[in-house]
Amino acid sequence: MDILAHGLWVGVGAAWLHRHRRLDRRTTVLAVGMAVVPDLAQLLPLVYLALFTPGGWSVLLAYANALPGYEPALSPVVTELTHHLHCVMHSALVAGVVTTVIWIGLKRFWIPLLGWWSHILIDVFTHSADFYPSPVFYPVTYWGFDGLAWNTPWFMILNYVSLALAGLGLVWLRRRQARACAPRR
Repeated sequence: MDILAHGLWVGVGAAWLHRHRRLDRRTTVLAVGMAVVPDLAQLLPLVYLALFTPGGWSVLLAYANALPGYEPALSPVVTELTHHLHCVMHSALVAGVVTTVIWIGLKRFWIPLLGWWSHILIDVFTHSADFYPSPVFYPVTYWGFDGLAWNTPWFMILNYVSLALAGLGLVWLRRRQARACAPRR
């Protein structure tokens, strides 16, 4: 799934969860941030190129907008860095270790991690083997489920229509709840 949609889905999820369990703004912002970080992390080597090398900005844009098989040629070091950052940030094993360490440290589950976990879960099914499959069990294996490519046009339309409907549903529920709580005359 694309970066924006990950953030929007977690925002919708946080709004829904807030109806049942109070979430403060900081927790919501952190959860949305954690939902987009896995895709942003793999761009760090390309951001470095964009900032410190001639033509680096065009390489970053070409990479961010590439279709499967049409990624720009990168140096072996940058290729390896982007690949391994993608693998680390999309691994349920890595996320599990981080979650466990934080849980032990805080003595409770840290809610913003749901953003990262949702990213991994969604990407398992919305990345094809041709274009950044999510290596759920990295570093044990690079295996990734061969799902539907998120950038398939009909899927992107369906995804954003679903987001809009979910958002409208939340607005409708909020208005309905406000009317139910309003004093009657």
